[in-house]
Amino acid sequence: MRRLQVRDLMTDTLFTLRPQDDLTVLYDLMDAKHIRHVPIVDRERELVGLVTQRDLSRSALGTQEDAPLSLQREMLRRRRIREIMATEVDTVEPDEDLRVAADMLIENKIGCLPVVEGTHLVGILTESDFVRLFVQSP
Repeated sequence: MRRLQVRDLMTDTLFTLRPQDDLTVLYDLMDAKHIRHVPIVDRERELVGLVTQRDLSRSALGTQEDAPLSLQREMLRRRRIREIMATEVDTVEPDEDLRVAADMLIENKIGCLPVVEGTHLVGILTESDFVRLFVQSP
């Protein structure tokens, strides 16, 4: 029996944004799709960064969390994703053994791994994918 690979568990329906998009677009995407990780790509879908919900919370509003919602949205509109995205991102190939990917998540204390072929984004593997696998296992 073959071992599970990243491709067997990854999500290949992706929600991505570009570095020049403003933070309201990011916030609205995360809120509407209930996601915590957004890969950032260029026009050719090459991975150039990653933004997590934590990145957005930490750096987008800073100490302005108590400001009126209209002011918060205006602050988000003025900032670009490239200002807060991580550019040094751990990635994994689709053919990698799933255990190796799980070890990477645990050892690096990260919540997701973008799945790439070369630098081309083809999927994402998250902690939630592993939880779903566990729950669905007989």
